[in-house]
Amino acid sequence: MGNNNYLYLAIRAAIDAGKAIMDIYMDPAADFGIEQKADHSPLTRADKAAHAVITALLSVTPFPILSEEGADIPYKERKKWRTFWLVDPLDGTKEFIKRNGEFTVNIALIEDGVPTAGVIYVPVRKELYFGSLDKGAFKASDIDYNHQPTFEALHATAKRLPANQLHQGVVVVASRSHMTEETRLYVDNLRKQGMPVTMISSGSSLKICLVAEGSADIYPRFAPTMEWDTAAGHAIAKAAGCEVYHIDEKTPLRYNKEDLHNPWFIVK
Repeated sequence: MGNNNYLYLAIRAAIDAGKAIMDIYMDPAADFGIEQKADHSPLTRADKAAHAVITALLSVTPFPILSEEGADIPYKERKKWRTFWLVDPLDGTKEFIKRNGEFTVNIALIEDGVPTAGVIYVPVRKELYFGSLDKGAFKASDIDYNHQPTFEALHATAKRLPANQLHQGVVVVASRSHMTEETRLYVDNLRKQGMPVTMISSGSSLKICLVAEGSADIYPRFAPTMEWDTAAGHAIAKAAGCEVYHIDEKTPLRYNKEDLHNPWFIVK
């Protein structure tokens, strides 16, 4: 199975997971089954349903799967992994619970600590971002979770990223749910350098996608995140010619660390 086939399989898995999520999201009588995880973040029935769909599809590949909903694999075991899937079945659970539509399905292929392919599906908006280091990054619209597109149809309709989006000054995207004082200081510092700054906000991994597509220039994240929050977006950003750096703005993030927390980072 070649890299294109792996990418298409991840796309199929993300869209099918989106359908499983939307079956719950669109049911007015649905009990989201909200639980609290150890870090007090919410977990819903939709997270679990999406996890089951993705792991079933990706299990046909020779690569192990590290998912937010199955993250208790000991480092002693996973440090041997050269290539593996890194998955967030429902990124933006808070956005899901708020019903604002800004949640995503994230699937990344990691090789030797580097994200080399990624898929982010936004089921409410029917938008699909995907990319790989050898093929580039793309955005497809009108991708209905009830109908799987062929790979040929996807490539025929998808737009290559970054798109030419002209805007004045610097556009900074920040978290809708996690704005911090450090982020405000970073933006103030840009303004002190004489740059006109426009702020936009978004939820989940969409913030990385906005930089990859050219709608935003910078996404500073000075708050906690986990590897599965960023891996798919990181792959798409790299494929679009951007990068996800430590706050030194020189060192790219790496994956499959003993501690799965990310450092603070800047996407540009």
